[in-house]
Amino acid sequence: MTYVVGIIGGGQLARMMHAASIGLGIDIKLLAEGPDVSAAQVVADVTVGDYTDPQTVRDFATGCDVVTFDHEHVPTGILIELEAAGVAVRPGPAALVHAQDKAVMRARLAELDIPCPANRPVGSVQELIGFGDEHGWPVIAKTTRGGYDGKGVFKIDSAAAAGEPFEGLPAGIGILAEEFVDFRRELSALVVRSPSGQAVAYPISETVQTDGVCTETTTPAPGLTRDQAVDCQQLALRIAHELEVTGLLAVELMQRQDGSVVVNELAMRPHNTGHWTIDGAHTSQFENHLRAVLDLPLGDPSGRAPWTVMANVLGGSVTDLTAALLHCFARDPKLRVQLYGKEVKPGRKVGHVTTFGDDRETVAKRARHAADYLMGVQR
Repeated sequence: MTYVVGIIGGGQLARMMHAASIGLGIDIKLLAEGPDVSAAQVVADVTVGDYTDPQTVRDFATGCDVVTFDHEHVPTGILIELEAAGVAVRPGPAALVHAQDKAVMRARLAELDIPCPANRPVGSVQELIGFGDEHGWPVIAKTTRGGYDGKGVFKIDSAAAAGEPFEGLPAGIGILAEEFVDFRRELSALVVRSPSGQAVAYPISETVQTDGVCTETTTPAPGLTRDQAVDCQQLALRIAHELEVTGLLAVELMQRQDGSVVVNELAMRPHNTGHWTIDGAHTSQFENHLRAVLDLPLGDPSGRAPWTVMANVLGGSVTDLTAALLHCFARDPKLRVQLYGKEVKPGRKVGHVTTFGDDRETVAKRARHAADYLMGVQR
């Protein structure tokens, strides 16, 4: 029997899921936004269509053993209809809505007594000002749906700027006000859960965000005690259990100055902060996600080396990335590279590099040099 996994969304996450499927003998069907997007370049069975159109999604799901996602933007109502029609949707809409809607996510985590920044949905400029006056300025304002990579997130320094998040706000999208957390650093807890309840947790990563975009991860997170790491893993596993997540759950955390953590965001699909697992873990996040949605036994999530660093390659002055690998590989034969097949545009994620080894500083320097070279940054 050959399993058929349908992936909605044709970005680099679907591309890397496809790579993981090959060794498992899994067939991938892809619903892509266009014929030349990242995953459509490598997947054989591609449907180009609108993931917000119910009939398109229904037709695509025909013949799939399970449907999963490259992103969280498929309307919840469509997914509920799929499930009602007997399609295995993983993660299901009841779980996925917590990654789609930040207000729903915050309300549910509050019910579970999961640590989060102080927050409140606000329906007007005056309500946002009231939140800021109560919790102190600056405050963070987020669109409840649709934001990613820093988009839809506003740092509001004073009442005078409180109108900014409401400008051009689409119908049906709300604003969530959150306490500004003066965090020490950001961490990422990745866990994978199968329908039968098996779950595994990856080592905790430290992440570096630049202008809202993840630019680097270090695994395991430096300076995190064993007890702190276990607490973060258990927190993520509990969220996955309580929300009945199937597949990969990424829990983005902010670590306060006192060492405690609060949940920043949730994602229910392979995640940028887990790209290190392709070469740095015994089982990548992409393979474990596929295993989970098919309810196959999960693989070992532990790291292969004491330290692994992943650096994102963002679009810069280098347009021929493959030619630039000549220098990168000649300098560092152990360097691992993933290019996404995307046209190079300023600031766009076009690939990532991964290094690993025994000395954290050396490993980090290797990753940064390669990423910088591929972006045209000279040091």
